[in-house]
Amino acid sequence: MSRFGTELEVQIASLRRYARALLRDKNDADDLVQESLARALSRADRFKPGTNLRAWLFTIMHNVHVNQVRQKISRPDEVPVEEHEMRLITPARQETSLELRDMSRALAELPDEQRQVLLLVALEGLKYDEVATVLQIPIGTVMSRLSRAREAVRIKLSNEGGVPLRRVK
Repeated sequence: MSRFGTELEVQIASLRRYARALLRDKNDADDLVQESLARALSRADRFKPGTNLRAWLFTIMHNVHVNQVRQKISRPDEVPVEEHEMRLITPARQETSLELRDMSRALAELPDEQRQVLLLVALEGLKYDEVATVLQIPIGTVMSRLSRAREAVRIKLSNEGGVPLRRVK
C-alpha cells in the first residue's frame, strides 16, 4: 500500500489542474479531487499493478464528475456566499492578462465534451487512447472532438467570423 500511496501522491497535481480547468471553481475542483482520491484509495485492491495509474485515476475522476453533475441536476441551484479570487502579488502584464482571459473564455464556450478532451490532451498530455479510456468513448470520437475543439478555439482567438473592427478617428 505504501508504494501505491506514493504513486498516487505524484498524480495529485495533475488531477487538481484538470479539475480546476474543467470546473472553473477552485473549491468545487478541490472537492472533486478529494472525492476521486477517496474513491481510488477505497478501491486500491481493484488497481492492477503494471497498468496506467494516471489513466485509472482520471477515469475515476471522470466518473465522479459525471455523478456529481447528475446530482446537481436533481438539486436546486446553490448560491455562492462570496466570490473567491486569487490575487497576484505582482500584477501580470496587461497583454498576458488579456490573452489568458480570451483563452479562458474560448475554453468556457466549448461544449463540455470538447473541453474535456482538449484539456486532457493539451493540458494533461494524455494520449488519445488514454483519453478514450478515461472518457469511455471510441478513439475516433476523441480525435473528432479534439479537432472541433481546437478549431473553435482557433476561430474564437483570431476573431474570425466576428464583427470586423473599425478604426475610429
